Amino acid sequence: MAKGKKRKSGKIAIVVSNYNRLITEGLLKGALETLKQNNFDEKDFKIVYCPGAFEIPQVAKHLCETGKYCAVICLGAVIKGETAHFDYISYAVTQGILQLNLEFGIPVSFGVLTCYTEEQAIRRSSNDSENKGRESAKTAIEMIKLLKEI
Repeated sequence: MAKGKKRKSGKIAIVVSNYNRLITEGLLKGALETLKQNNFDEKDFKIVYCPGAFEIPQVAKHLCETGKYCAVICLGAVIKGETAHFDYISYAVTQGILQLNLEFGIPVSFGVLTCYTEEQAIRRSSNDSENKGRESAKTAIEMIKLLKEI
């Protein structure tokens, strides 16, 4: 959307995992910058923090159920450790967010990093064009528009 144009859509909810907070705050910063660049004001979004990535789908579902939001952006980071925990959490969060997209018919964007190292997560949450929070917000905005058109 061009600068100065009036945006005609509802509010956006952003779910942010507290776990790996350094990473998720970088993702949130990228998402907020993108929303502001697309004419969303602070009154146009609600930020909700949850304990970890596993809880993101449940919190997002409650936000979807309110009917107040035209999209939900999910931000978190799962970093591989020494056990299979990474695989189970990554799969559960992915499936949970997928189900919300299908169940509620609004964009629930996937901004949950699934990285093998902390360095990968830091790169994907840094303040640059590679920031996946920025990408998730852009996806949400594009999907809002697309779903209105079809």
